[in-house]
Amino acid sequence: MSPNSKQEMTSADVIDLYSTLQNMGITIWVDGGWGVDALIGTQTRRHQDLDIAIQEQDVTSLRTLLTKRGYKQIRESSKWNFVLSDDVGHEIDVHSFVFDATGNVVDGIAYPAASLTGMGDIDGHSVRCIAPEYVVKFHSGYQLKEKDFKDVSAICEKFGIDLPQQYAHLKK
Repeated sequence: MSPNSKQEMTSADVIDLYSTLQNMGITIWVDGGWGVDALIGTQTRRHQDLDIAIQEQDVTSLRTLLTKRGYKQIRESSKWNFVLSDDVGHEIDVHSFVFDATGNVVDGIAYPAASLTGMGDIDGHSVRCIAPEYVVKFHSGYQLKEKDFKDVSAICEKFGIDLPQQYAHLKK
Protein backbone atom coordinates (compact mmCIF):
# COMPACT_ATOMS: atom_id res chain seq x y z
CA MET A 1 0.00 0.00 0.00
CA SER A 2 1.36 3.43 -0.85
CA PRO A 3 2.22 5.75 2.05
CA ASN A 4 -0.57 8.13 1.00
CA SER A 5 -3.24 5.41 1.03
CA LYS A 6 -5.27 5.05 4.15
CA GLN A 7 -7.48 2.23 5.24
CA GLU A 8 -10.65 3.18 7.04
CA MET A 9 -10.51 3.16 10.83
CA THR A 10 -13.52 0.95 11.56
CA SER A 11 -15.65 0.70 14.67
CA ALA A 12 -14.09 -2.74 15.29
CA ASP A 13 -10.62 -1.13 15.18
CA VAL A 14 -11.72 1.52 17.68
CA ILE A 15 -13.33 -0.95 20.09
CA ASP A 16 -10.34 -3.30 19.87
CA LEU A 17 -7.89 -0.54 20.86
CA TYR A 18 -10.23 0.95 23.47
CA SER A 19 -10.87 -2.45 25.11
CA THR A 20 -7.22 -3.49 25.02
CA LEU A 21 -6.14 -0.26 26.69
CA GLN A 22 -8.95 -0.49 29.23
CA ASN A 23 -7.85 -4.05 30.10
CA MET A 24 -4.32 -2.68 30.62
CA GLY A 25 -5.70 -0.11 33.10
CA ILE A 26 -5.27 2.77 30.65
CA THR A 27 -8.06 5.30 30.22
CA ILE A 28 -8.56 7.03 26.89
CA TRP A 29 -11.20 9.44 25.69
CA VAL A 30 -12.40 9.14 22.10
CA ASP A 31 -12.15 12.51 20.36
CA GLY A 32 -12.64 13.77 16.81
CA GLY A 33 -15.04 12.12 14.37
CA TRP A 34 -15.32 8.86 16.29
CA GLY A 35 -16.07 10.88 19.44
CA VAL A 36 -18.94 12.59 17.61
CA ASP A 37 -20.27 9.26 16.39
CA ALA A 38 -19.98 7.78 19.90
CA LEU A 39 -22.08 10.62 21.31
CA ILE A 40 -24.66 10.22 18.55
CA GLY A 41 -24.60 6.45 19.06
CA THR A 42 -24.13 5.51 15.41
CA GLN A 43 -21.46 5.83 12.74
CA THR A 44 -22.34 8.77 10.51
CA ARG A 45 -19.39 8.67 8.08
CA ARG A 46 -16.14 6.89 7.26
CA HIS A 47 -13.17 7.78 9.45
CA GLN A 48 -9.58 7.86 8.31
CA ASP A 49 -8.20 8.03 11.83
CA LEU A 50 -8.95 7.76 15.51
CA ASP A 51 -8.31 10.78 17.73
CA ILE A 52 -7.71 9.97 21.39
CA ALA A 53 -7.01 11.90 24.56
CA ILE A 54 -4.78 10.13 27.07
CA GLN A 55 -2.90 10.96 30.22
CA GLU A 56 0.79 11.57 29.55
CA GLN A 57 1.68 8.97 32.19
CA ASP A 58 0.16 6.30 29.89
CA VAL A 59 1.80 7.38 26.62
CA THR A 60 4.79 5.02 26.95
CA SER A 61 2.47 2.01 27.43
CA LEU A 62 0.33 3.15 24.48
CA ARG A 63 3.42 3.51 22.28
CA THR A 64 4.69 0.05 23.34
CA LEU A 65 1.35 -1.57 22.49
CA LEU A 66 1.05 0.19 19.16
CA THR A 67 4.68 -0.53 18.22
CA LYS A 68 3.95 -4.24 18.78
CA ARG A 69 1.00 -3.80 16.40
CA GLY A 70 3.23 -2.30 13.72
CA TYR A 71 2.58 1.41 14.31
CA LYS A 72 5.25 4.05 13.76
CA GLN A 73 5.18 7.76 14.44
CA ILE A 74 4.53 9.74 11.25
CA ARG A 75 3.96 13.26 12.64
CA GLU A 76 4.59 15.23 15.80
CA SER A 77 3.20 18.69 16.49
CA SER A 78 4.61 18.58 20.01
CA LYS A 79 5.39 16.01 22.68
CA TRP A 80 1.69 16.31 23.55
CA ASN A 81 0.29 15.68 20.05
CA PHE A 82 1.57 13.10 17.59
CA VAL A 83 0.22 10.68 15.00
CA LEU A 84 1.04 6.98 14.67
CA SER A 85 0.26 4.86 11.61
CA ASP A 86 0.50 1.18 10.76
CA ASP A 87 1.47 -0.40 7.44
CA VAL A 88 -2.12 -0.40 6.13
CA GLY A 89 -2.67 3.26 6.91
CA HIS A 90 -4.62 3.16 10.16
CA GLU A 91 -3.82 6.40 11.99
CA ILE A 92 -4.11 7.27 15.66
CA ASP A 93 -3.89 10.96 16.54
CA VAL A 94 -2.77 11.17 20.17
CA HIS A 95 -3.50 14.18 22.40
CA SER A 96 -1.88 13.83 25.83
CA PHE A 97 -2.12 15.81 29.02
CA VAL A 98 -1.29 15.78 32.73
CA PHE A 99 -3.87 15.76 35.53
CA ASP A 100 -3.17 17.31 38.92
CA ALA A 101 -4.34 15.69 42.16
CA THR A 102 -7.80 17.27 41.81
CA GLY A 103 -8.42 16.09 38.24
CA ASN A 104 -7.61 19.31 36.41
CA VAL A 105 -5.41 19.31 33.34
CA VAL A 106 -2.24 21.23 34.23
CA ASP A 107 0.04 20.47 31.29
CA GLY A 108 -0.18 19.24 27.72
CA ILE A 109 -3.29 19.59 25.58
CA ALA A 110 -5.51 21.96 27.56
CA TYR A 111 -8.68 19.92 27.90
CA PRO A 112 -10.98 21.54 30.46
CA ALA A 113 -11.79 18.91 33.12
CA ALA A 114 -15.49 19.12 32.24
CA SER A 115 -14.71 18.22 28.62
CA LEU A 116 -13.54 14.76 29.72
CA THR A 117 -16.94 13.75 31.07
CA GLY A 118 -18.66 12.53 27.91
CA MET A 119 -19.93 8.99 27.47
CA GLY A 120 -20.91 7.49 24.16
CA ASP A 121 -21.58 4.24 22.39
CA ILE A 122 -19.75 2.56 19.53
CA ASP A 123 -21.37 -0.66 18.33
CA GLY A 124 -22.90 -1.33 21.74
CA HIS A 125 -19.70 -0.58 23.65
CA SER A 126 -19.72 2.28 26.12
CA VAL A 127 -16.76 4.63 25.63
CA ARG A 128 -15.43 7.75 27.29
CA CYS A 129 -15.41 10.71 24.95
CA ILE A 130 -15.40 14.48 24.85
CA ALA A 131 -18.59 15.99 26.32
CA PRO A 132 -21.05 17.29 23.68
CA GLU A 133 -20.85 20.99 24.56
CA TYR A 134 -17.06 20.82 24.26
CA VAL A 135 -17.23 19.00 20.93
CA VAL A 136 -19.12 22.06 19.70
CA LYS A 137 -16.64 24.50 21.31
CA PHE A 138 -13.62 22.61 19.95
CA HIS A 139 -15.02 22.80 16.40
CA SER A 140 -14.25 26.50 16.06
CA GLY A 141 -11.39 28.85 15.39
CA TYR A 142 -10.20 27.16 12.21
CA GLN A 143 -11.25 26.79 8.57
CA LEU A 144 -14.41 24.71 8.74
CA LYS A 145 -15.07 21.77 6.46
CA GLU A 146 -18.39 20.25 5.47
CA LYS A 147 -17.77 17.33 7.84
CA ASP A 148 -17.29 19.81 10.73
CA PHE A 149 -20.67 21.35 9.99
CA LYS A 150 -22.33 17.92 9.82
CA ASP A 151 -20.66 16.78 13.06
CA VAL A 152 -21.54 19.93 14.98
CA SER A 153 -25.09 20.06 13.57
CA ALA A 154 -25.71 16.45 14.63
CA ILE A 155 -24.38 17.08 18.16
CA CYS A 156 -26.39 20.30 18.51
CA GLU A 157 -29.57 18.58 17.35
CA LYS A 158 -29.16 15.52 19.60
CA PHE A 159 -28.22 17.48 22.73
CA GLY A 160 -30.29 20.64 22.26
CA ILE A 161 -27.28 22.92 21.85
CA ASP A 162 -27.58 26.10 19.79
CA LEU A 163 -25.64 25.93 16.53
CA PRO A 164 -22.69 28.34 16.78
CA GLN A 165 -22.95 31.52 14.72
CA GLN A 166 -19.86 30.65 12.69
CA TYR A 167 -21.84 27.77 11.14
CA ALA A 168 -24.84 29.88 10.12
CA HIS A 169 -23.58 30.43 6.57
CA LEU A 170 -23.30 26.65 6.04
CA LYS A 171 -26.92 26.00 7.00
CA LYS A 172 -29.04 24.88 4.06
